[in-house]
Amino acid sequence: MTTPENQPLTCADVDWDARAASFDEEPDHGLRDPAVRRAWAGRLRDWLPGPSGDVLDLGCGTGSLSLLASEQGHRVTGVDRSPAMVALAREKLAGRDAVVLLGDAASPPVAGRRFDAVLVRHVLWALPEPARVLRHWLGLLRPGGRLVLVEGVWGGADPVGIPAERLLALLAPVAAGTRLERLSGDALLWGKAVADERYAVVATGPVSGQQRGEAAAAGE
Repeated sequence: MTTPENQPLTCADVDWDARAASFDEEPDHGLRDPAVRRAWAGRLRDWLPGPSGDVLDLGCGTGSLSLLASEQGHRVTGVDRSPAMVALAREKLAGRDAVVLLGDAASPPVAGRRFDAVLVRHVLWALPEPARVLRHWLGLLRPGGRLVLVEGVWGGADPVGIPAERLLALLAPVAAGTRLERLSGDALLWGKAVADERYAVVATGPVSGQQRGEAAAAGE
């Protein structure tokens, strides 16, 4: 649910309830500009398996991506730790095949459910133990499901975030496959030109026991 520009290294001390009312003012948060909205909708169609899948949107914020996924025919479960964000997301998704839960993105309150896609935008960079969290998220997928991670590195003198190479390295032992898309050059996604690192990784998995054995035998 975060935009890491000008933020501290973690989001634990950020008052997201206080920021909820103005959160959608950022072009890539509220998706109010039709061109920005179309840009994200097009990406989601490519990233999410479908149609009509079960999508878990972790750190969903005010629910803008959840709404896009719902409009594309998916059944959506959003999770956010901020009660104010959850309230706004529930308003945005009212009347749709969607539910928004109050909870921790690192350990979502989904009671053993499995999903066709887990969607996480600008959340992993701020969480402790990212390797453990990634394993857990991959474990929430049904066979053939996709973990969609939108991340980046923001700032010049004191950058925050997670580089794509590090994220791919964290996923290598636990995901069956990964696909990297560089997003910095698509100004429509952000409502402006950006020079920092922004990207998406679409991972499949988790790695099976047979695949782990084959990798070990190959010395990987």
